Amino acid sequence: MAEILSPAGSPEALEAALRCGCDAVYVGGRSFSARANAANFSDEELKEAVRLCHIRGVKLYLAINTLILDSQLEDCKKAVAYAAKIGVDGLITQDLCLAQIVRKCCPQLEIHASTQMTVHTKNGVEAVKELGFSRAVLSRELPEGIIAELSRLGIETEVFVHGALCMSVSGQCFMSALIGSRSANRGLCAQACRLAVSAVRGEQRYDLSLKDMSTLDVMDRMLSTGTSSLKIEGRMKRPEYVAKATDSCYKACRGLDPDMKGLAEVFSRSGFTKGYFEGKTGSGMFGRREKEDAAVSASVLPKLHELYRSEFKRDTVSFVFTAKQGSPVSLSAADSHGSSFTVYGEIPQTAQNKGLTAEQVQKQLSKLGTTIYEFGGCECDIGEMLYVSPAQLNALRREVCEGLDEQRALANDRSVPFKDVDIMAFDGGCECSSPRIRIQISSEKQLENIQLNDIEFVIMPLAGCEKADIQSYGGRLMAQLPRFTFDEEKVIHRLEALAQRGLKHILAANIAHLRIGRALGLTVHTDFGLNATNSVAVKLLGELGASDVTASFELKASQIRALKKSVPVGVIGYGRLPAMLTVNCPIRQAVGCGKCTKKLFDPTGREFPVRCSKGEGYVEILNSDVLYMADKLADFRGAAFVTLCFDGENAEEAGRIVSAYKTGKKAETENITRGLYYRGII
Repeated sequence: MAEILSPAGSPEALEAALRCGCDAVYVGGRSFSARANAANFSDEELKEAVRLCHIRGVKLYLAINTLILDSQLEDCKKAVAYAAKIGVDGLITQDLCLAQIVRKCCPQLEIHASTQMTVHTKNGVEAVKELGFSRAVLSRELPEGIIAELSRLGIETEVFVHGALCMSVSGQCFMSALIGSRSANRGLCAQACRLAVSAVRGEQRYDLSLKDMSTLDVMDRMLSTGTSSLKIEGRMKRPEYVAKATDSCYKACRGLDPDMKGLAEVFSRSGFTKGYFEGKTGSGMFGRREKEDAAVSASVLPKLHELYRSEFKRDTVSFVFTAKQGSPVSLSAADSHGSSFTVYGEIPQTAQNKGLTAEQVQKQLSKLGTTIYEFGGCECDIGEMLYVSPAQLNALRREVCEGLDEQRALANDRSVPFKDVDIMAFDGGCECSSPRIRIQISSEKQLENIQLNDIEFVIMPLAGCEKADIQSYGGRLMAQLPRFTFDEEKVIHRLEALAQRGLKHILAANIAHLRIGRALGLTVHTDFGLNATNSVAVKLLGELGASDVTASFELKASQIRALKKSVPVGVIGYGRLPAMLTVNCPIRQAVGCGKCTKKLFDPTGREFPVRCSKGEGYVEILNSDVLYMADKLADFRGAAFVTLCFDGENAEEAGRIVSAYKTGKKAETENITRGLYYRGII
């Protein structure tokens, strides 16, 4: 059966999860956790958490799942070394530098590809498997059938079954960072999607706020997908929430009806949705946390303490008790997995009236209420007319159970050796004197006032490439692959047809595209969606087949300059930066496609353009202001290229912008932003 994986944002939440039947927990340390505002665990607390879990046969996965900066690589390596030393069962990670650290320093340590890596296709799963990941945490947007397909690829899959839903595909949300420098990729999301953002100008609506998800009431279908792990979201939630969700998941896995009403009472946003699992997006998936929801939660929380007041029984324990005249009594305990322990007591006294009986011994040894064990019987070898007090028997029981606990912890120890290898030992030899210009267009009409001789590459969506005369671009055409897809095979077939017509270059939005490009013999260039924020990740992308890498636009310009460029590195230099990637269109669910304004509005009057992928199955919510860096290109010295992203610009505007980037001209309007290149992220 699939494991029940519970969140533990604090030691108290860990206790709740363990006492309600989880098979595994995921936690964060004080650094590099994508839930930086959770209580999280100090090093000592983490060590104790591993011990408590392993006593119970429960696995503990440590989330080191934020993006890492070059300045943090050594500290990150130390965090991995500590995890290897204390025996965590696996690391959950987003940043490719973690894969490299583990491969070089402690290859026996298990790593899981975080949902932040946007793994949602066959080639995505195969790509992380080739990198050494033993598990892929799949994107939450996937329907039942695709989950089943991906769970048959020879690698474990992990699927969210209960908890909060982000509007954006995980790992592809930059809204919080763009608005207030609080990066979701660094664990400090400000949850801008929960604010009043409307698809209708002048109306206070919450068109980016999704209900919490829950598939617990269709657990039979979820289990039939073959997924390895059932993940409950909620490291920011209270222990009572963790207890209720874990208990409900445990019951659902055993064919019992989960308490959906009780789950909604402890936390929900206008109820629950399983829209993604069932492939039914739309208005029914949207909801928000109301005052009434919070009031109900406050009233039920005290009752939930009963769920985790007592230990969850993890195993049976069988005893062997021996009491002989003139020898210390002994008590041995053994569990069902082969762990055992023996303790010795005092020499038994001579009984005054009636000697000790097996029934008396069993009565005291069966009092296991404060332990994780069920009583599995006791063999007794007791001499005649001997006396051992109930207090002595109780003390022996407590001592032998504690000893058995430690034997179980040792039996489940997963500590592995760590070799301190310098992961930064490589040359950064791809510095360029001045960046070449690439342009990303939505229509060939935008090229009318642009001399292609001045452009390194013209980037177009697949649909645009299919209509274009590829040969006329003289090798300059690059196909932008869909950032999210439910039909990867169709994308591959379209690419194959384009390659036969002469296409040679693709822009990879996620790790799956690197593998696809290699298989088709195409030159791969990586986009911002791979979230490259450190030199090790850049190098590994090059090893995976990237001819060049677009640095994350969450980096400062100074941090991009400082990257060791083992392959050429470039930047996004113009355009409306994508704030969110979502497969659930906020406008369609609100007013329908027929009334689409292609904009969202916030209470301050800012407008966020919404770009439809036109048949690819997703939309992008763009930043309200236009990134403009033509007069600041000197701050990116060493960069190989700068990409100008045109969306609604006409041919005249596009031509003027290209000219400005050739000459370094200052912006002519005030409605621009420098993005995060100077203010950075927290």
